[in-house]
Amino acid sequence: MSSESDKTSRCPVSHSGTQKTRETEGCPVMHGSKPQEGLNPLNHIPANLSHERQLGQKLDLPKDRTTSSIPKGNAQTNDFWEYPSPQQMYNAMVRKGKIDPNTGEEIPEDAVESMVFVHNFLNEGCWQEILDWEKKYTEVTDIEPKLLQFMGKPSQLSPRARWFSILGTLFPSQFSHELPFDRHDWTVLRPDPTSTNTEHPGYKKVRYVIDFYSGPDDEDGLPTFNLDVRPALDSVSSAKDRFTRWTEPVLSEYFGSEKK
Repeated sequence: MSSESDKTSRCPVSHSGTQKTRETEGCPVMHGSKPQEGLNPLNHIPANLSHERQLGQKLDLPKDRTTSSIPKGNAQTNDFWEYPSPQQMYNAMVRKGKIDPNTGEEIPEDAVESMVFVHNFLNEGCWQEILDWEKKYTEVTDIEPKLLQFMGKPSQLSPRARWFSILGTLFPSQFSHELPFDRHDWTVLRPDPTSTNTEHPGYKKVRYVIDFYSGPDDEDGLPTFNLDVRPALDSVSSAKDRFTRWTEPVLSEYFGSEKK
């Protein structure tokens, strides 16, 4: 796939040289496009996810949670999102059925910690990409954006992902036809003094679409991932941001590097 927005991230977990990308890829928590009973509507994870060990569980999994670098979307606090602990993640997979969609087998307990590391690593990469998109707005207000809500939508192919797959079929030497293994929609609160949002005064809601792709193994045999992060095309300002972002390199090459 050829795209200026794609960022390749190396897997932060040590694997053997023969381990395949599919063993750790994807978001192992529960997904869906609509809120379900017992799920937190802000992240679609079970609201009361237990730290307790499962009946029949063979390994002791860590119960400590890692605090992310992502501010929560509450303008009144400075809290940050926390990632589920490996035990919570395992409990979520048990509720989900803990079936690997690629093999149809149960996800082994000793793979859960690696999955949590990769999950957290990819989410941190997503946030850094969003901060890059939001940079010009942050420079005006001197206030960082916050993450209000995120939702996994692995079964809903984005139009952009579908288009890249078509291009990969037509022009395999230039594009990849591989589909993303996951998709997230993140709702970001962008600081905006002119906003009329009564629920979050001084902020504007901006939706981002993120497609997760498996990359080729690196020279050490470790899996890599490509993140395609961009504002959703559901507002004029987001469409303008995308147009500006992807035309700037061309304009800079042919008409000079000075930005307007």
